Amino acid sequence: MGAALVLDTPSGRALFQQFQRNLEGLMNKKIFPVILMVLAYVVGVTAQAKEFRYSTSGDVLGLDPYTNNEGPNNTMKNNFYEGLIHRSYDLSLHPALATDWKQTDPLTWRFNLRKGVKFHNGNPFTADDILTSLKRIRHPASNMTFVVTSIDKIVKVDDHTIDIVTKQPDPTLLLNLPNFWIMDKEWLEANDAMEIQEGAVVSTFANLNVNGTGPFMLVEWVPDTRTVLVPNPNWWNTPRHNLTKAIFQPIGNASTRVAALLSGDIDLMYPVPLQDIARLESTPGVSALQGPELRTIFLGFDQHRKEMMDMPGSGKNPFLDVRVRKAFYQAIDIEAIHRVVMRKASKPTGLMIAEGINGFQPDMNKRFPYDPAASRKLLADAGYAQGFSVTFDCPNDRYVNDEAICLAVVPMLKRIGIDAKLNAQTKSLHFEKIGRKQDYNTSFYMLGWTPGSYDAHNPLVQLMSLDGEGQGTWNSGRYSNPRIEELTDLIGGETDVDKRNSMIREAFKIHQDEVGHIPLHQQALAWGIGAKVKEVKQRPNNDVDLRYVIMK
Repeated sequence: MGAALVLDTPSGRALFQQFQRNLEGLMNKKIFPVILMVLAYVVGVTAQAKEFRYSTSGDVLGLDPYTNNEGPNNTMKNNFYEGLIHRSYDLSLHPALATDWKQTDPLTWRFNLRKGVKFHNGNPFTADDILTSLKRIRHPASNMTFVVTSIDKIVKVDDHTIDIVTKQPDPTLLLNLPNFWIMDKEWLEANDAMEIQEGAVVSTFANLNVNGTGPFMLVEWVPDTRTVLVPNPNWWNTPRHNLTKAIFQPIGNASTRVAALLSGDIDLMYPVPLQDIARLESTPGVSALQGPELRTIFLGFDQHRKEMMDMPGSGKNPFLDVRVRKAFYQAIDIEAIHRVVMRKASKPTGLMIAEGINGFQPDMNKRFPYDPAASRKLLADAGYAQGFSVTFDCPNDRYVNDEAICLAVVPMLKRIGIDAKLNAQTKSLHFEKIGRKQDYNTSFYMLGWTPGSYDAHNPLVQLMSLDGEGQGTWNSGRYSNPRIEELTDLIGGETDVDKRNSMIREAFKIHQDEVGHIPLHQQALAWGIGAKVKEVKQRPNNDVDLRYVIMK
């Protein structure tokens, strides 16, 4: 067992409790040498404890695999729950709860399930858990339905064999399956937890408790304070990490996070304020790990309501006019944001996906030029020469310099006559406001997106479509174009790469011409690494996977 057995793991606590129960008997038998040996062993392995503390700007929103489709949330769930397939830190796909799979016909994939796997509570994993998970992920309040929209049905062949039958040939099925986390049928039923409550932060049983098959188990979650995890001693795989405990601590203030890293109170923090990277690099034992991210930061508009919420009684919604949307776009000096706010640690973009996502079109990655004069003319032509006021919803603890970016946009819009009233909030409140539970209660907003499948079809489904199964979960402005909806369906079933890319191009061109959103940039990754960390893998979705953390 070696260093894996410590007092603060389930197996370590069990050993110590057994030791306490037997202590009196040991004393009576006068076998003090045995007692001393056990005590020496316990002290020895405790000294080898590998505790990892890490922090980012905001807390997870909950633990239900299907409630929140949000990056840090998904990464935390991935420590507890597993899919049939696991996506590694380098984005490659590997067997997880399925040992292997093959396509038996254009619509059918056969998966052989791993035998001997147990959930954290000891229940065995079988095909029935997958069938129940499919039913639950399709609940109307699920945020993860998009993962299984192409699946017609899952057929149980036996306890450890299933067939996934798709509605049409699906080139992204395997890419989506890492986000189809499997839950325990018995646990869900015993705790009356099949229902899903809609909302960013909910107090349902499944959102507060965990029972997965994954490499880590939950000790406690104290919202906005800490999440404590320990290794699953019965995990089917051989761990690559050497952790005995992991503690996630949200720290909203960036300077406080940096100070905690420099003092040794935490071992990793992200994102590092761009102005502090040089400081970390010059501190002995501390380093900054940097890399590209595949998340696109963008702005969106309400393109659904006939009357904008900020203009009651007017009967008008300026954002229904493409000239107004383009005016906003051309008023934003993205190079100034890149240079001043992001300290050149961003990549301005004209597309809603980053280079590295399947379907990226390099020649289309061009922005409308920054041109305030053209913006003012567009507003005048649309009948808004005097401008108007609008609430600008923005998170202040989710993306790199999110509030600072929004603060920079406000005077840029002021220059063309737009009074953007900034409403910057913590991410839970921000997502609650602009999410579908509140009927997308926003007129103008910021959001960031990394496609969960790392394929262009994902943002087409999630951000640019409406009304279909799993569609429009974060289409907060309810942008819609019938041709894009048609193309999205066709792209989802097209296996010919050239034909598929041609349709992606057409969909993106329509979206660009209509200014469906304003893409801003892909932010750069910057993690601060403490002296006790030997190795950590930086993922391009800017989240820490505990599977790959090794302490010194």
